[in-house]
Amino acid sequence: MGRGRKLRRVLARGGAGAAQRLNETLRTWEGVRITPMFGRWGYFVGETLFACFPLREKERDLWLRLSPADQARALADARIRPHRRFARRGWIEVDIEGPDDVERALRWLRCAHATVTRGVHADAEGET
Repeated sequence: MGRGRKLRRVLARGGAGAAQRLNETLRTWEGVRITPMFGRWGYFVGETLFACFPLREKERDLWLRLSPADQARALADARIRPHRRFARRGWIEVDIEGPDDVERALRWLRCAHATVTRGVHADAEGET
């Protein structure tokens, strides 16, 4: 028999690498629920998804949903790009390669969390 998949152990530990650091931080934020979904960690407040990050360590693209003003500010940074499918809904993509990228991502995650807790996206609740 071949080697077993490591994914289940990673799920049990709450992620690995950058995902583990993000999960440890976001788990302490008010109202945040972290759930594995479709190969990514989904970050929710209530039923609203505000960010997601890959389960696999080799994938590094964090997806965030921001308010229109925050999205415009974020896209001014050359390291941040519009989401390939959901840019019109406020989604952006950020690659996380190292510790500095995690810190930058956490700043934008705070904005995404604040947006969803304020209910800016309440009219689109349930959309992803």
